[in-house]
Parts: sequence; structure tokens; C-alpha cells
Amino acid sequence: MKKIVSLLLLGVLIIGGLYYAFIYFVTFSEGTRSGELIKISHKGVIAKTWEGEISQGISGAQIFSFSVLDKDKEVIEKLQEYQGRYVKISYVERYSTFFWLGDSKYFVTEVHAEKSPHVRN
Repeated sequence: MKKIVSLLLLGVLIIGGLYYAFIYFVTFSEGTRSGELIKISHKGVIAKTWEGEISQGISGAQIFSFSVLDKDKEVIEKLQEYQGRYVKISYVERYSTFFWLGDSKYFVTEVHAEKSPHVRN
């Protein structure tokens, strides 16, 4: 009986580990988007995550929500610096996420300040 319970528990742990590895490491897509950075915040009750939004249209008609992993300190600092400015971000899209990683399945990996196409100089 102990052997069956041990094998069952081991099987559940292996399946859980494979599921976590799939969600964390396998990406669905990669891409870039640009727009006005309208929000970057550190939020959460149980697990604090970095969440942001980019407005991709005039008057905020299209909002792109994203998350940033805690390990990407440089990206977080740049996003805080570029708040309210036009930016171009690179991201990876995962199949799903866990609550301690972020609210969105889009995770920003790079950010650069860009010149807004709406302002002519």
C-alpha cells in the first residue's frame, strides 16, 4: 500500500513539475508593440507582480496589458522612467500564467523610448 501511495505521489509531482516547466519556459509567440506607456504598477495582495498598460491608439481606444517578471530589474526601471512617453516593447506570450508571475500572459523582455508618430516636430 505504501508503495502505491508513494508512486502515485511521485507521479503527481512529476506531472505538476512538467506542467510548471511548460507554462514557464514554453512561449506561444514573441513580438513587439509600441504605444504610449500609461501605467506601470507593482500590485497584488499575496504575490506582488509588475503590471503595465500601453495605449495603442488615439484616446486610449486600444489598450495592451502586460506583466514584467521580478528578475527583469532593468526593464522595470526603464518602464518607470518612460512613464507617459511613447515606447516600443518586446514581449513573449505564454500559453498561460500563474498568479505569482503576473496577471497577463504577455511578459515584456525589453523596452525602448521611441518618437511618437502623433507629434510632429
